[in-house]
Amino acid sequence: MPTRRALVVPLAASLVAPLALTTSRALGQGQGQAQGQPPRARRSADPDIAFPAAGPRDWGAQMKQLRIGLLGGENEADRLGRFEDYRALLEATFKLPARLYPASDYAGVIQAFGAQQLDIANMSPAAYAAAWIETNGGVEPLLTTEEADGSISYVAVMLARADSGITSLADMRGKAMAWSDPNSASGYLIPRFALRRQGINPEQYFGRTGFAGGHEQAVIAVVQKQYDAAVTWASGQGEVNAGYTRGTLRAMVEKGLLDMHQMRVIWTSDPIINGPQTVRSVLPAGFKEDMRLFHLALPKAHPAIYRQIERGGGAGYREVTHQDYVFMIEMRRQEAAERRRRN
Repeated sequence: MPTRRALVVPLAASLVAPLALTTSRALGQGQGQAQGQPPRARRSADPDIAFPAAGPRDWGAQMKQLRIGLLGGENEADRLGRFEDYRALLEATFKLPARLYPASDYAGVIQAFGAQQLDIANMSPAAYAAAWIETNGGVEPLLTTEEADGSISYVAVMLARADSGITSLADMRGKAMAWSDPNSASGYLIPRFALRRQGINPEQYFGRTGFAGGHEQAVIAVVQKQYDAAVTWASGQGEVNAGYTRGTLRAMVEKGLLDMHQMRVIWTSDPIINGPQTVRSVLPAGFKEDMRLFHLALPKAHPAIYRQIERGGGAGYREVTHQDYVFMIEMRRQEAAERRRRN
């Protein structure tokens, strides 16, 4: 099954239409500028993109240190290892100390932005929305990841053990479901929204639900038979048995933590816009532009570092704006209202 479309099941058809997630802006399909993108949005594929010249910047005097947040969802040692070369390259390029701040979960990075303890982080779309709400608009997106086919979207996948007898969402009635993180789009918000759109109450449909503490942890919980299924994120492209081209499953396969032949994907969402490289809004315009150029040029200038931080291959990055994530802010507000009703 080489393509995302081949994996979409009937439940996904009406997943997020009310919030315009299935518009061309969210899907980001095709090469070139997608409808709804900012005019002349720059892309890593543009021929005139050049890696920033090394040297101190005026904004460095104001910032003193570049603080990089790392979302949870993977064990800390692996995250620090994957991002160390990236951190060192930022430091060498801008002649400013750069430090990694790994959080145990998504909430840690969201709260750190709220306390102005971070300058930049690669966020999930739901985590960006939460940080924007938490800071009253104090964060903004710069770029998002572009997939190998030129789209800027990924998918949520639900998977179970191949030997469990579970082959579809219908088989999960009364079974145990592991959510990845309450601030994850693919690992919580999107699947729950999709179920509610189908008239399914997750609290009643599943026999048991719980948060596993991250994407990798959720998958491991299924492998170890602590839960019957879990939801996580994937590019939705490439071979399923390889863990797709990018995402949690691909990273786990490459680390030897997962054999996809022993797992079965039982549900796939419609495309979700990739999360953005996020910065604090009050930071200097020069800093934001340097961060855009650094990341846009990274895939060609330093392909190994790009693959490390993106957990696999892709086509680089593309500029985005806050408007691309308004739908997720509304989704978070809907989820908060639903939680208040349950309580």
